[in-house]
Amino acid sequence: MNKQKFNGIWPVVPTSFKDDGAVDYPSVGNILDCMIDQGVDGGCILANYSEQFLISDEERLKITKKSLEHVKGRLPLIVTISHFATKIAVERAKFAKEQGAVAVMLMPPYHGALLKGSEQQTFQQVQAVGEVGLPIMLQDAPLSGVELSVDFLIKMAKEVEMVKMFKIESINAAEKLRNLIGRGGENIEGPFDGEEGITLLADLDAGAVGSMTSALIPDLIRPVILHHRAGDRDMAESIYHDILPIINFENRQCGFRATKYAMKKGGVISSDFSRHPVAPLNPTVGEALLDLLRPKKPVVLEWGK
Repeated sequence: MNKQKFNGIWPVVPTSFKDDGAVDYPSVGNILDCMIDQGVDGGCILANYSEQFLISDEERLKITKKSLEHVKGRLPLIVTISHFATKIAVERAKFAKEQGAVAVMLMPPYHGALLKGSEQQTFQQVQAVGEVGLPIMLQDAPLSGVELSVDFLIKMAKEVEMVKMFKIESINAAEKLRNLIGRGGENIEGPFDGEEGITLLADLDAGAVGSMTSALIPDLIRPVILHHRAGDRDMAESIYHDILPIINFENRQCGFRATKYAMKKGGVISSDFSRHPVAPLNPTVGEALLDLLRPKKPVVLEWGK
């Protein structure tokens, strides 16, 4: 079996709910098929942009199972397993492996603003997850409130065999990526950026090999990565600047609601509902998003028509 390459664009897979708030399991296939048609290199389920904090444990299991059964190797999937309890994170990793995930992603252990794992506890959790035998993507995200220093990330990469990738979306991501890659060397196999690609060009310049964006416009973002990889930075920059208003609007005005709003308009899903206490996207904001999208004709708006 060929070793999985972790580079390119691996968007977060959104979770669709019905208007009554129930998970819309039949939509799982549509969303994944749309992403395949977007030309993505892989995907990540149950991440923050999947609204994982609004999903029950039982629903997580069903979404994981249905997602991996549906793609059947057509699209490699990473499963997010973050949890404050190491035992639960390990159990989630084991289930992901059983179902055919190619990797798992997790943030350091945290719960709210005050319960945060120490470096030693974080290391121990990552080490325990590593024993499951799946590659690990460490997510360095402001949401956790945990500071993951470059030295500590390199330590985990060197001492935990399965730590392969890093999703860096902290402040000054490009500088952190540059230091991580420069000092970590061959131990840093898959440096990624995140945050919908809002700093993508700078992060690619710093050495990132991939990006975990939303599933809104990965078909428009992927060429930036490919041209940059091929050494044509001018073309990468031109394409990036052309789509940056969409990325900025999504990041600053909509968040994870943008993808589902567009997917509903494009016939991928029937509802863009998010569970309380998340407020629905203001229709005026949603229409402004569509005004930015329509001239670019992304797959998300054409898929179900």
